[in-house]
Amino acid sequence: MDILFVIDRLELKYFEFNDLVTNFWMIKELLLSNKQVWVTTIDNLSLKSGIPYADCYETFEKDGDIFYKKELNKCKINDFDLVMFRPDPPVDTDYINATYIFDFVDRDKTVILNDPKTIRDFNEKLHAVKFLDLMPENTVTSSKSDIMEFLNEHNEIVLKPLNGCFGSGVMTLSKGDKNTAVIINTMTDNGKRKLMVQKYIPMAKYGDKRVLFLGDEVLDWCIQKLPSNDDFKFNDHCDSNIIKAELTPEEKEKFTPVAKELNKMGLPFVGLDVIDGKIIEINVTSPCYFIREINHHHGVHLENKINEFIMSRAMRRYGDKSVSGCYCC
Repeated sequence: MDILFVIDRLELKYFEFNDLVTNFWMIKELLLSNKQVWVTTIDNLSLKSGIPYADCYETFEKDGDIFYKKELNKCKINDFDLVMFRPDPPVDTDYINATYIFDFVDRDKTVILNDPKTIRDFNEKLHAVKFLDLMPENTVTSSKSDIMEFLNEHNEIVLKPLNGCFGSGVMTLSKGDKNTAVIINTMTDNGKRKLMVQKYIPMAKYGDKRVLFLGDEVLDWCIQKLPSNDDFKFNDHCDSNIIKAELTPEEKEKFTPVAKELNKMGLPFVGLDVIDGKIIEINVTSPCYFIREINHHHGVHLENKINEFIMSRAMRRYGDKSVSGCYCC
């Protein structure tokens, strides 16, 4: 089986030994399962006479780490059995144009996870509103007066650019702050850029929980991402900022319909950011599964479960029911 991973350019640069990255564990486990795995980036995708291509590198495993051969190969994307579409945000013009390439992939030949078209249509911050009853109070707007009204109502709010990533540009704002006007004008580009504005949840001082989906399943294991010393939110992926967390039965019950709805849309790989039981964001582009940390804190091998899920999706295309231990939805 030939599998293509579309990853971030920065991740390709630091591809080897990078066990903080979810793709490292996915690719390593697939290689250990005797799959052929290739990697590319969105700038290496192309369309020639309606045929989608990827200039890609072949990967290999050695002594517990993964590497890629430096020879670039031009491959037809339709020749791959499976594509894992996992470039990082921001979802800018280059990212969107990359998703268009996959509109020309023959879905009868190639499975793509997550679906690029659905990613293109799903904003990780804005479309969380599909599950409004599970979110903190919020508004999406570029209007200074709307934001001021929301601030006066809730006293402390969070402002989020719609296409940012890793907490970039996310700010809190308290009623009475002397910089209120300049903060709102700067973040909205004087009323031209829309923001997700949410009521601040006081429990945010303890960080947010990463809740993980595989298809219809809400995984039992999760971690808590702690705020960095110089920020109100998690923005530094290091051991001291990631601790063990537990998923309550109530959380699992209320998030299962979310998993099922997103899976039905073509988004089986999803990570929720949750504070005090409320969804603050839905990560669908390249959600981090914090595999190294979950394995350490919970004593499991999450990469095995993910690999079995990937294989169940790929084999389903061929009507193969022989995959043991499947975690398909």
